[in-house]
Amino acid sequence: VQLVESGGGLVQAGGSLRLSCAASGSISNIKAMGWYRQAPEKQRELVAAITNDDTTNYADSVKGRFTISRDRAKNTVALQMNSLKPEDTAVYYCNLRRAWGRYEFDYWGQGTQVTVSS
Repeated sequence: VQLVESGGGLVQAGGSLRLSCAASGSISNIKAMGWYRQAPEKQRELVAAITNDDTTNYADSVKGRFTISRDRAKNTVALQMNSLKPEDTAVYYCNLRRAWGRYEFDYWGQGTQVTVSS
């Protein structure tokens, strides 16, 4: 499985960015796709995820500002980020989780930098 991200960059506070992630390879048994982020000297954290039945989950810090969406036909997941804040600055990673019964495995993209200036 390969995950290729795009859409990061530099934006002023209050601005918007859209991240996209395309999955290729053996991508059956998908349980969820999502986005995580890691700021310097901080742990990687969940930003938003969408499950196979289109249930979404957001970090409290991004609720109402970020929207995750998925295109099953194209095997892509996108993150629309509005009203960006400097504290949103981080490397954003696309995630794909596959599941076989109780066994789960995560795949990660290479990461894309999002920088929000004040």
